[in-house]
Amino acid sequence: MNNICKVCGLIYSDIYPWGENGDIPSHAICYCCGTEFGYEDNSIESSKANREKWISEGAKWFHSEKKPENWSLDEQLKNLPSEYK
Repeated sequence: MNNICKVCGLIYSDIYPWGENGDIPSHAICYCCGTEFGYEDNSIESSKANREKWISEGAKWFHSEKKPENWSLDEQLKNLPSEYK
């Protein structure tokens, strides 16, 4: 669970948005939604609000070159921890 963006549900293989223990934000930027970990996802409410904003603006990838070819927003959102949905 510590390798998932709490805003968009992107699963990372190379970083831990909130550290390996889930307590210390990396302050990295999400490849998908552009969230700064530890700032725009510092609470469940802020994560949900930022998700709504990102989706309402077209759910565009922040780093479009990292977008998988067959990417599905609906499938990715299923990765979110239940309390963040």
